[in-house]
Amino acid sequence: MQNKGFISTIAVLLVLICGFYISFSFVTSHWEKKAQEYAVAQSKTTDVTNDDYKRSLKQFNDSIDKEKVYLNYTYNQVRKMEIGMGLDLKGGMNVVLEISVPDILRQYAAGEQQLRTVNDAIRKAEAEGAKGSDKNFISRVASFIQPGAMASLFTREGEFMGELKSNSSNAQVTEALQKQVDSQVDAAFNIFRTRIDQFGVVAPNIQKLQDKNGQILLELPGVKEPERVTELLQSSANLEFYEVYTYKEIAADLNAFASAYAAQDTVAHTNVIALLGGAQRGESPVIGLVSPDNKAAVDSILNSPLAKSKLPSDFHAVWEKKAVEMPVADKNGNPVKKANGEYKTTPYWQLVALKGDAVLEGDAVTSASSEYDKMQGNMVNMKMNDRGAQEWATITRNNIGRPIAIVLDNSVYSFPNVNNEITGGSSQITGNFTPEEANDLANVLKSGKMSAKVDVVSNNVIGPSLGAEAVQQGFLSFIVAIVLLMIFMISIYGVIPGLVANVGLILNLYFTLGILASLQAVLTLSGIAGIVLALGMAVDANVLIFERTKEELALGKKLRQAISEGYKNAFSAIFDSNLTSVITGIILLIFGSGPIKGFATTLIIGLVCSFFTAVFLTRIAFELITANGRCANMTFSTALSRNMFKSAHYNFLGQWRVSAAVWVTLIVISIASLAIRGMNQGIDFSGGRNYVVQLNKDVDPSEVQSVLLDKLQTAANDKTVSVGVITIDTPSKVRISTNYKIAENGEGIDNEITNLLYTSLKSIPGNPLGNMTESEFAVADESHGIISIQKVGPSVADDMKRDAYWAVGIAVVCMFLYILLRFRNIAFSVGAVCAVALTAFLIVGFYSVCWGFLPFSMEIDQSFIAAVLTIIGYQINDTVVVFDRIREMMKLYPKEDRYLTFNKSLNQTLARTLMTSLSTLLVLLCIFFLGGDTIRSFTFAMIFGVIVGTFCSLFCAAPIAYNILKRSQDKAQAATTPAQKGNRRFN
Repeated sequence: MQNKGFISTIAVLLVLICGFYISFSFVTSHWEKKAQEYAVAQSKTTDVTNDDYKRSLKQFNDSIDKEKVYLNYTYNQVRKMEIGMGLDLKGGMNVVLEISVPDILRQYAAGEQQLRTVNDAIRKAEAEGAKGSDKNFISRVASFIQPGAMASLFTREGEFMGELKSNSSNAQVTEALQKQVDSQVDAAFNIFRTRIDQFGVVAPNIQKLQDKNGQILLELPGVKEPERVTELLQSSANLEFYEVYTYKEIAADLNAFASAYAAQDTVAHTNVIALLGGAQRGESPVIGLVSPDNKAAVDSILNSPLAKSKLPSDFHAVWEKKAVEMPVADKNGNPVKKANGEYKTTPYWQLVALKGDAVLEGDAVTSASSEYDKMQGNMVNMKMNDRGAQEWATITRNNIGRPIAIVLDNSVYSFPNVNNEITGGSSQITGNFTPEEANDLANVLKSGKMSAKVDVVSNNVIGPSLGAEAVQQGFLSFIVAIVLLMIFMISIYGVIPGLVANVGLILNLYFTLGILASLQAVLTLSGIAGIVLALGMAVDANVLIFERTKEELALGKKLRQAISEGYKNAFSAIFDSNLTSVITGIILLIFGSGPIKGFATTLIIGLVCSFFTAVFLTRIAFELITANGRCANMTFSTALSRNMFKSAHYNFLGQWRVSAAVWVTLIVISIASLAIRGMNQGIDFSGGRNYVVQLNKDVDPSEVQSVLLDKLQTAANDKTVSVGVITIDTPSKVRISTNYKIAENGEGIDNEITNLLYTSLKSIPGNPLGNMTESEFAVADESHGIISIQKVGPSVADDMKRDAYWAVGIAVVCMFLYILLRFRNIAFSVGAVCAVALTAFLIVGFYSVCWGFLPFSMEIDQSFIAAVLTIIGYQINDTVVVFDRIREMMKLYPKEDRYLTFNKSLNQTLARTLMTSLSTLLVLLCIFFLGGDTIRSFTFAMIFGVIVGTFCSLFCAAPIAYNILKRSQDKAQAATTPAQKGNRRFN
């Protein structure tokens, strides 16, 4: 073997480098264990949710964060270089945020009149986008504005951002606006990164989504308070200081307005003062103490035209950020007690009367920090710049004895009374904060103000208990698959060849993990599936080499020569099959997101490593083993496999009409099912929310679905609301899917759905929730109640669906072009693509036929598309090996009857085809039964695809390629010797 020394050197360097990077994971694990031991010793508890435990753990980590703990690396650096655990293994959240491009456009409108025109174009652009338009949002807006008119809408005083004139074309204005949007998205990206870094998430992944205007993806492993993180991210940090009306000052106007409103409301005679909770304190700016049920009514009343005419023009009312807990009284006015003896309370919201515009903006704040004061509790200290300090001194001097309202994102946080003039630019925000709330508020103020509204368009929350379960299932399937592969190789090819192949598999795994660690990648459950599948497909290279070596031995060649020829003859098939699979992986990387990218990354790395270990390192091992005549009796077979397919003489081409009839029948069944039953689209493609709920008792999913459907349709007053319920793993764990209010955002909607789920499940006979409270049910951090939440908005679902179609289409085109390039004959390309298309279509048809009958989810979602794309790569791999042998035989025997050449090639590669399929099925079955519900649908599609794909390679790809070649040859012969036309075979 040439370049043996060079390859050995590369292998040694890889071993050392991978060992170096993998070592960081062990070091991190060591220090994490020490931190946990310290926290247990200090807090006297093993409860990781205990505040003392969390405080002690943070104290230990902070103390060693900057200390050098390994080589010359600090603990903080070591943690960043470990192989991180993904969301599905560690728990956490995956969220896609969208910066509101319409908001940004409105900011640049030249005036009120122009803003109305811009808003009209925005509404039309949003409607067009809802229909599935591929155009950029700004381009859609521009299409609804008259040519040449955009400049007048977005230029002030003849210029826009110093680069456009009032006579600039629509295209120039569109380009300038896009630059502004990109700039503000970049700024938002940096703000998000700052806030997440300050929050303390280890190994976050934050990235701007290409071709998704204004969208940013955040993957935050280990996050245990998703609602807190969402609020932190969505806050625009628009801090303002307002003068206020006291109740005493506004009471007369409120009473006059209330009388006028009651007189106008001739049906209900609404008592506005009663809605506001009665008269308030005279010197306070609070004008209402309102129950949650009445908030919407109060908002509507105070925003009515009558209110604007009767109340002062500079008056506007804003709700306080946090509700006030008020005791619940019975009909006699006595306080109601709960079962535990505590008084029952209900939240009421204070309404604060603001006066005029903000007297000071938040951009004057230069720093903020959270502190604890014995008198005022947790608070936020602020420091202002010189200009802000001067204005703040003036404001406080003019308002001595009066409250000043501190407003953030249109919510009043506090309204402290000014006792004297405040100089020096220091101030505090109080508001009955918890330590976490005070810290988050300080972080928001420090990170800067968002320029536009932020919406959550996709959200996936996984509780740690579900993550721990996934870890166990993922690694169990991983270990069992490796062991079975090793046993398989030894039992089929003998102890020494099997051990060499197994060492190659272990090195493959080692290199894959080392490369992942060097890239500071995050390992997910789908990533583990990618590694396991790559190992299963790596066996294919060994099978090809060993089968070719057996053929050379059968020809009477000596062992070392047979091994050399086996590697040489198998190289092109291995190269082609690996490259086609890598191409599929690259397409998944480009068009996939989240778990699909993780799967694709590990699959690509695993395939590259398998090529290096199987083609080069195992050959060096065989040369060392067989040196000096050692192991001369090695046969690459065992008693089990010695005569397997040795005398195979199946007439595959002779059965093409029968196989064609079978394929047509299956196609007709699939088409009929798709037309009648359709497909069970997951929320990836339809939009919606998924909730995985752990109940205290077993349930009938159809009963749960019936109760929830009635409850949600009634609440929404909409019969198009859908609900789906399936059990996961056990009859007491269910996944609930619904499209209820999917187009709406906000914490209020999420809380509303959680409440509806809780009350509905409680009402089911037998009460499967038991004594679980609503707060226990809602926290995605326990082993009961909601343990994971996934939300996909309609726009994201449309994008995913479009990307899926593109991915499949591009994969098929790439396969067609690659085979055309390698085999220089369109017959092989058409045969391969027809077989691939047939396999993909039958998988879709099979899912249409079977969904609802099998005891697990069979949804058409991103994971399903990933399975289809992987099968495309796998089958092309399978087909290329057969075609490669046909090409080789055609070169060796150019005058042989092609009918015989095709049949011989199919029979000669039959052992390899079936051995590879069996080894891959072994791996997939391990993942299917042991890998957990998260990837069960994916692996089921893979299992069906491998089985169908194997038959398509034998009974579809080769017969089609043969018939096209035959027709081409018949035409050529007919042109020269018409008498030969109609021959069944050709040379």
